[in-house]
Formats: sequence, structure tokens, C-alpha cells
Amino acid sequence: MNDDALRTLIEERWTALETEQTTGERRLRVAQLPVATKGGPLTLAVDHDGHRHLLVPIHTNRKVRPGLDGPVLSLHKRILEDEQTYQAYADLACRRDDLSDLFTELCVDVLGATDELPDNPIKALYRVLDRWKALFKTQGAPLGPDQLAGLFGELVILNRLLAEDPSAHRLWRGPEGHRHDFSAGVNAVEVKSTTEGEGRRPRIHGLDQLDAPEGGTLWLAWLRLQPATANSSGTAFVHMVDRALHLCDDEGALLELLAGAGYHVSDSDRYQEVRFTVREERWYRVGADFPGLTRLALKSAGLSVSALDVEYTIDLSGDTPAPLPPDEVSRVTQNLIQESV
Repeated sequence: MNDDALRTLIEERWTALETEQTTGERRLRVAQLPVATKGGPLTLAVDHDGHRHLLVPIHTNRKVRPGLDGPVLSLHKRILEDEQTYQAYADLACRRDDLSDLFTELCVDVLGATDELPDNPIKALYRVLDRWKALFKTQGAPLGPDQLAGLFGELVILNRLLAEDPSAHRLWRGPEGHRHDFSAGVNAVEVKSTTEGEGRRPRIHGLDQLDAPEGGTLWLAWLRLQPATANSSGTAFVHMVDRALHLCDDEGALLELLAGAGYHVSDSDRYQEVRFTVREERWYRVGADFPGLTRLALKSAGLSVSALDVEYTIDLSGDTPAPLPPDEVSRVTQNLIQESV
């Protein structure tokens, strides 16, 4: 069914629903659409106030992205049930009747995207919402070499987590301003990357970056990256981004995180030639014997801390502290995922 046919069908279904007699304030008048998904068909609805809704079926335990609750559009989880069925939906509603025509266009896009992702209609919905939102976004300055290397290192860890849990992008907290790059609450990981060929000397930003979460454990992942050319065996930076978007269950949320880190998909052409090879990767438990200057350690030593904007370098080039063995690194990532569930 092409876009014109979908547009006509949607308008006809909503018009028919609006002529039906209203019932209780919390009830919806619904009409199914001929767009099948793994959880059932997409459905149109009209509420007691005459506002239009698009209902996208989701699993009962699935969460719906928060944050969309404005004067025009809202997105919430809704349960509909009768004598025979009990179904959860992502309920996208338009609260402005004068914008119904635009809402129809939005819904046509969602139906088209769902045809391409019938096993994951909520991802299709997020994809369309974010594409519309992108119309109003401005872009920032391009990332520099050190920023690209740092973000590449974080994407290495992020993709490893996403391969185990498609919701693991919620653990990536650095772009939101969190002091640690990845945090589940009790467990946290700070990622440091370098393109230098010798030494292991990560730069630490602030007196709290090496402080573990309260009652928890902090791990430092250190990666040595080698810039590569298009003809070498290195991994393209944009490929790492694309893989993360493919693995995650909420592209829009991940796009927001990437934007927070300074990367915008619309600028991907800028980075087509950027490639890296991971030459070395070491993980450390940031314990009492780990080198570092932290606010907590200074207070424990009885020193008053009033310094701001502190940055310093630590040296991990020697044999101590010893890095974690590979099997323990796997346990760290698994603990992060399990804690976030």
C-alpha cells in the first residue's frame, strides 16, 4: 500500500471513529490497521476528548521512551484489554486538533517504517520520531582527532555491551555529563583511549573521575588505538556508530547520546576516512593501590579540598597495577548488564 492509500485509509478510520458515540473518559475508540507486526496490528484510536492516537503494540514488559509529553505530542505506555485480549501499546497521541493533518503524515511515516521492521515496531516508531525531530536540530563543530579516538574507544565498549543487551546504551552515561563513561549504579567503567605508540598514561579529568560509585566498584578500561588508512585493516569510525545503532533497541536515545558526545549522523561524511585499529586493551580495578588523586582520598587524609578544574596524568606503564585477565573483564561487563536489568 503506497503513502497516498495509507493517508486515505488513516483519515477514513479516524473520521469513522470520531462519529462513534463516546463512552467512559478513560476509554478509547479503536480501529486496527492492515499493518501487521510481531505483536499484532498497528491501531488507530480516538479518546474521549476527540484527540487522535496511534497505538504501536509492544511486549508487556517493554518500557517506552520517556520525555515526549508536550502540548502537541505525547508518548506513553498504555494497556488495552477486553474479555479476550490484553495488549500493551506505545501510545502516540496528538493533543492539538489543528495539527491533525501533520499527525497523519507522521503516522504514514510510522506505518512505512513498520513495514521494514515488523519484528520491532517500537524501533520503527522511534526512528520516525527522531527523523522528524532532526529537522529542527543544529549541528556543532566537527570532532578533533583526540575526541574521535576517545569516542571510538567508548564505542568499542558500548558495542560489546549492546551485543549482550540491546538496551545497554542506557549504561552509557558520559555524554550526559556523568563522571563515569558507563555506570549501572554500583558498578562503573571509565574508558581511556590513546593514539600514542608508547607508554600508558591516561589523562584524568577532575578529582572525582577515579572515585568509585558509593558502595560500588570502578573499573578503568585503557585502549591503545592506531589511526589507520582506508586501505588498511582498521575499523571505520562510522561503522562503529552504525553497528551500535543496529544493535540497540532505541536508535533515537542512542542518537541523543552520540549528539551529547559531539557526533551527529548528518555529519557522517566528515568522518568517512577515519579508521582505527585497537592495538592494546587493558582493564584495571580502581582500588586503593591504583594511582590517582581523588576528592575522597584527599578528605580521608584530612586535607581540605577547594581546587576546581583539576586535570592530571597517571602512569600505568609498569607492571603494577596488574591488568585484569580476560575472563574477569567478561564478568565486569556481565555484571554491568545484569545490574541494569
